[in-house]
Amino acid sequence: MKQIKPKLKVLTVCGVGMGSSLILKMTVEDALREAKIDAIVEHSDLSSVKSMSPDIIVAQSMHATEVVGYAPVVISITNFLDKEFVKQEALRLLKEQGWISD
Repeated sequence: MKQIKPKLKVLTVCGVGMGSSLILKMTVEDALREAKIDAIVEHSDLSSVKSMSPDIIVAQSMHATEVVGYAPVVISITNFLDKEFVKQEALRLLKEQGWISD
């Protein structure tokens, strides 16, 4: 796997930007590390997304539609601890964007 777009900026989002986005940040960091994707992962509340310009947003499923358009890639999450889902979904969507190749 070759990463074409260097050092992706990833933002994990929840309604308030505290506990669940921080848990999700740790899950996403682990998943991307396992997938060998070079990224900086930050967490935030929903209202701050507009000013952050990330490449990828990972959000709770109930907030995912609210962040569409603020990043080229949006991953909707229902299980904050499912690293395998995050990894597979990130790989699939990053391939679609042309940011990674086999």
